[in-house]
Amino acid sequence: MSDGSPLELSRLLEGRTNPEREAAVARHLAGRGVPFTRHPFATPEGRGETYAVDLGTGDRLLVLCAHHDAVPGSPGANDNAAAVGILLALLERVGAAVPPGLRVRCLFTACEELDYLGAREYVRDVGVAGIAGVLSLELCGIGDSLVVWDAAEPTPFLSGVSGALEGLGLRSDEGYHVVGRIPRFGSDHRAFAAAGVPAYGLTVVPAANAEALRRFIFHPWLGAARFLLKRPVPFDTYHTPRDRGATLEARALELTARALTAVIADLRV
Repeated sequence: MSDGSPLELSRLLEGRTNPEREAAVARHLAGRGVPFTRHPFATPEGRGETYAVDLGTGDRLLVLCAHHDAVPGSPGANDNAAAVGILLALLERVGAAVPPGLRVRCLFTACEELDYLGAREYVRDVGVAGIAGVLSLELCGIGDSLVVWDAAEPTPFLSGVSGALEGLGLRSDEGYHVVGRIPRFGSDHRAFAAAGVPAYGLTVVPAANAEALRRFIFHPWLGAARFLLKRPVPFDTYHTPRDRGATLEARALELTARALTAVIADLRV
């Protein structure tokens, strides 16, 4: 039986097919008596179901995304069962502690691996009215330093996120990093950003790998040649059969959960 930790909850999805992963999220929510809204879609690109859970009743809306699908052939532990486990744990930890005036929507999205299809369909069907900001969780299971990415321009929401991380005692460019547009990776937040909403990715990386990761991510062609044999952690398991639960670090998932809890508590947009 799950102990309710993000790491333990991530095991609900690891190694399962995408339909099984999708069903596992719905089954967990229903089994815990958590009210959720279903957002099914079927397009020529793909089909699936996104689930939305709201915490709080305010008019300002913070959206937190974690996609439940994985690429074929990968157990999908860090990409992206870890993020789903974090949001599932957050539902119970935050509960009624959402500040007045704020509502937190946890989105468990489908088909992120198909160019953010589930998030795009959600934005098309539901819209973005009232959304103060969006964070999509990707690769949050390995490392000790948070990265807020696709943050090319300053916004009040970005300032709020940075302030919350500083409030945890994390120092800029050490405990957390804010970086601009990532050239060859993306996630669900981009569907919201395309609609004009402040929206960023949130990832955890090993601080010791910061420079190697910067070269790998921001210089893709050079990085492809340099890292042909061995990519830097956490990208060494990304989209591979090695993306297994044994590689996940409980402290990385807990760091992300604490960061999101702080953002929720401190958000003043």
